[in-house]
Amino acid sequence: MIIDAHSHWLPVKIVEQAHFFSPAWNNIEAQWEMMEEVGIDKTILTYPTSDAHLKWGNAKELAQYYNNAVAQIMERYPDRFIGAAILPWGETEEMIQEFKRATEVLGFKVLSLPSSYDGVYLDDPRFFPIYEIAQKQRILIFVHPQIVNPIGCERVRDSLLTPVVEYVFDTTISIGKILMGEIFKRFPEIVFVFASFGGVIAHLASRFDETYKMLRGINLVKDLGGNPTQFLRNIYVDTGGDKTSTNFLAAVELFGASHILWGSDWPAKKDPRSSIKTVESLNLNQKEIKGILGENLNNLLKGV
Repeated sequence: MIIDAHSHWLPVKIVEQAHFFSPAWNNIEAQWEMMEEVGIDKTILTYPTSDAHLKWGNAKELAQYYNNAVAQIMERYPDRFIGAAILPWGETEEMIQEFKRATEVLGFKVLSLPSSYDGVYLDDPRFFPIYEIAQKQRILIFVHPQIVNPIGCERVRDSLLTPVVEYVFDTTISIGKILMGEIFKRFPEIVFVFASFGGVIAHLASRFDETYKMLRGINLVKDLGGNPTQFLRNIYVDTGGDKTSTNFLAAVELFGASHILWGSDWPAKKDPRSSIKTVESLNLNQKEIKGILGENLNNLLKGV
């Protein structure tokens, strides 16, 4: 079984309102054909945090429109596509209302959040009611990099550096804020899936622990009740279409193979077959490889 944890589809109206996306992001038939050709059994459709809301002018209407459109895809292909709902950024009550509508009425099993909203990260208390519901109902929370003014853009704004560096570090900071906000203590059963290996968090694992121990020794950081990596291991990450072994090895060392989910990042990346072959070539046993390619995610989805 192969399940894609990270792919995208956008309705035409959002493609037209956003500055980056082409009509290829609206072609669900092409995605279905790719899945048939490659052998992908199911796919989660996640939101790529577009800037369409800036022209739309109403985040609540945009969220409803997007969720309704994805729900139609799920209805059309009930055995192939899994929807990840989005929420209107703003008042907590509006977020709760749309979250309940998406899960209880439209049948979503996954929630898609950006790594930050206007510099507000996912440790902010306004998200706590959302986390309570997600934890209780076992709704997966997929976190995609923020592409609108990610961290660092106030100093460097570059067409290559922003997506390569700043998107990655917005995700990394988001995880760090969740760690320091002690979200996993408050919501011990919550399931976060961070896109593309969770930024560079796996490469910082040793630095997190060693720096934390040094700063605790001089009482310059709060007591987390354990080393940072103890809590970071609660996170799941997807592979984001990666075709090299470096990120896989770092992720396996920190999170373990059971917390890694294969993702294509379609249609931003167009070679899912090669990224599957990369997983199959890793120095892991067959159970771990099958887990990464689909069984890990399938087990998570069974909980909802």
